[in-house]
Amino acid sequence: MRASGLSCYDRFLLTLDKWRDEIANYFLARHNRGFVEGLNNKIKVLKRRCYGIFNLSHLFQRLFLDLEGYQRFAHTSA
Repeated sequence: MRASGLSCYDRFLLTLDKWRDEIANYFLARHNRGFVEGLNNKIKVLKRRCYGIFNLSHLFQRLFLDLEGYQRFAHTSA
């Protein structure tokens, strides 16, 4: 694209050069940040739902319940 003389792709090419190794690693080993992105999204949703909770301990309790509580405290009939 650089040989074509078009300047509209310059930012894209700079980004591609900067992240080339990371992009290649995904296709070679299928490594991604899906878990971290999902956790960040859950925390953002929790912050919106818990607006007005000023006690940090209660906020972390809600976070724990949202992430682990349902599996840990669910009653299943065997």
